[in-house]
Amino acid sequence: MTSKETLVVQDAESPVGAGLRAKAPAQSPALLDVPPHSRASPLPQGLGPTLDFAEVSLTLGRTTILDKVTFQVQPGSVHALVGPNGGGKSSLIKTLLGQMPHQGRLSLKWPGEPGTIGYVPQALEFDRGLPMTVDDFMAAMCQRRPAFLGVSKHYAGAIGEALERVGMQDKRKRRMGALSGGERQRVLLAQGLIPAPQLLVLDEPMSALDEAGIQVFERLLGDWRAAGITVLWIEHDLEAVGRLANRVTGLNRRVLFNATPQQALTPERLLTLFSTHPRSAV
Repeated sequence: MTSKETLVVQDAESPVGAGLRAKAPAQSPALLDVPPHSRASPLPQGLGPTLDFAEVSLTLGRTTILDKVTFQVQPGSVHALVGPNGGGKSSLIKTLLGQMPHQGRLSLKWPGEPGTIGYVPQALEFDRGLPMTVDDFMAAMCQRRPAFLGVSKHYAGAIGEALERVGMQDKRKRRMGALSGGERQRVLLAQGLIPAPQLLVLDEPMSALDEAGIQVFERLLGDWRAAGITVLWIEHDLEAVGRLANRVTGLNRRVLFNATPQQALTPERLLTLFSTHPRSAV
């Protein structure tokens, strides 16, 4: 659908997050920092896309949610979005996934054929009495066959491997509502791996994780970096962002900074970012 030199330009009438399921050709991973050691099997390697946000704006009623947001996410990088609650981070993700109307332009440049976009939402709540097991949830999220018919043979291997990667293989028959918040978040991480994505969008994936779950996530993040997957990551844990991200964008309705973690996470910039009425970019 696109070549290496062609931009896939998206606007309010052409959502980015719809229907991009073609498998990208294998390529060499980006030459980034050496990832943390991972005990899991290696992911398929294929460089992810470049993302361009150009003057993306969103207004609901009389409230400005996003104000001419402009920045770029480099291919194969871990790019963090930080900012206060209500600053527009999740709304920006929803525009990317085609879930909210917007003005401006969103562009993806794939290294070959358009690939797969994976999405991990914020923690979900489940009724404890809902008879949906981990396997049922994975089947519902990952396959076209109805979940009540069980996991299809086509996806059984991928689902088993994804749950193994997040340490949930032994809890496949547990009800989702009976899991702890951290365990449910691990399952959400697992569903984001099927099919293997070239772009991963993560909306506060560490919010409900315990220490063991955080270690699992950081190991996965290292694997994604090594595989050349582009990761756009909303996160409140600034210490983790400083250690794990390649670049950081500060968003409070508008972009206040876009820099390396060392340049971005300074006291002066963070004070401006988390102010109720940010003054200007620093």
